[in-house]
Amino acid sequence: MPMSYRVDHGLRLVHAVGRGTLTDSEVFGYQREVWGRPDVSGYKELVDMTQVSTIAVPSPARVRDLAELAAGMDEPSKSSKFAIVAPSDVAFGLGRMFESYRSEMQKGTKEVAVFRTMEEALAFLEIEGPLAIPGTD
Repeated sequence: MPMSYRVDHGLRLVHAVGRGTLTDSEVFGYQREVWGRPDVSGYKELVDMTQVSTIAVPSPARVRDLAELAAGMDEPSKSSKFAIVAPSDVAFGLGRMFESYRSEMQKGTKEVAVFRTMEEALAFLEIEGPLAIPGTD
């Protein structure tokens, strides 16, 4: 399973972890499945790319498409934060591209930031770790 997630209602957080080769269809599928749920509306989001070995994105335009889809699924009346942990240069670069596109979207209400470490991401989200890792239960 390249992408798994856990919803922590106590923290109001969706924590996702990518593994192995991650394709754009898996990321789009995650976006639609999770953020289509009304019970996570306005929650913070944490995506950990530490265990991803390859990111198979057909073009940078798909990153913009994902940013547009994600911004359109934000709860308009609730702002929140979205942290991406991306230690590899490729994941970090794509994450920053996504962050830039999201910041341009008028309908988006999430503040997106990309970090090299989990500690930095948790500080940004104002969450004390450690967190249970999705897909390990």
